[in-house]
Amino acid sequence: MLENTVNVRVSGDFLNLGLTQEEIQRRISEWLVFSLFSEGKVSSGKAGKLLGLTRLEFIDLLKARGIAFINYSDDELREELDAARNLDPKSKK
Repeated sequence: MLENTVNVRVSGDFLNLGLTQEEIQRRISEWLVFSLFSEGKVSSGKAGKLLGLTRLEFIDLLKARGIAFINYSDDELREELDAARNLDPKSKK
């Protein structure tokens, strides 16, 4: 993945809380992806990829952070319904 460096200023108090620079970077990246996902700018699959996670791992992370994850695009909803139909051998549609 192509990476760019963006400078973000944060209070030195974060380091005093025991957070490392890597932890701060990870949390800022998560926050940005959560924000884009909540605004509907990225799907759960794309959001997961941005964080180096699978779609299901991203959904688990949302759950762990207390963020609603049922925010399907039309395509994602169609995929989920198709997958559910495939689980039921009685379903023909």
